[in-house]
Amino acid sequence: MRPKLVIGLTGGIASGKTAVSRYFEHLGVPVIDADVVAREVVEPGQAGLDAVVKEFGAEILDDQGRLDRRRLRSLVFEDSTDRRTLESILHPLIRQHMEAQLEDLDDDYAVLTIPLLLETGQADMVDRILVVDASESAQIERARKRDGVGELEVRRIISAQARRAERLAKANDVIENSGTLDELRQSVHRLDEFYRSLARGVAAEGH
Repeated sequence: MRPKLVIGLTGGIASGKTAVSRYFEHLGVPVIDADVVAREVVEPGQAGLDAVVKEFGAEILDDQGRLDRRRLRSLVFEDSTDRRTLESILHPLIRQHMEAQLEDLDDDYAVLTIPLLLETGQADMVDRILVVDASESAQIERARKRDGVGELEVRRIISAQARRAERLAKANDVIENSGTLDELRQSVHRLDEFYRSLARGVAAEGH
């Protein structure tokens, strides 16, 4: 089986994707998070980790033999070629795992949270694109507080992602995350009702 409707949730760094995902989960919506899957495919013993080490060397491992994600992230964001190489290794594996999880679901709709949905050409996996939008200044402030990194690193990450205008142009739905958490929750609740209505329409057409 597969959900009647698949929503692709995306947005720039520190835009609020995680909070939106959690609100959908609280409403009983299955959420498959690409970042979670990305960690799973590079666990020790997984082919993904072996491939990354083969390409970038054992220095990207920590003392326990696990992937040092911060070290790897710093490396690839300094070199666009390295970043593309890493993506070519991991994205097919991540996509395969996400597709397999979708096939196990029998719900009205599901959410795929994919930060690089547009950048990696994975929009074909979803029926609608939901963008969580925030100003660049808000992204920088949130990311610095959350990750303990400098403004320069945050700006470098932002520059490696799709431009805000491009992301919004591709969106079917937008949540503007510039207010309170309660306002964010209400936005998710409204979209939940909308998506369930759409899914019922899809099911009716199927009959």
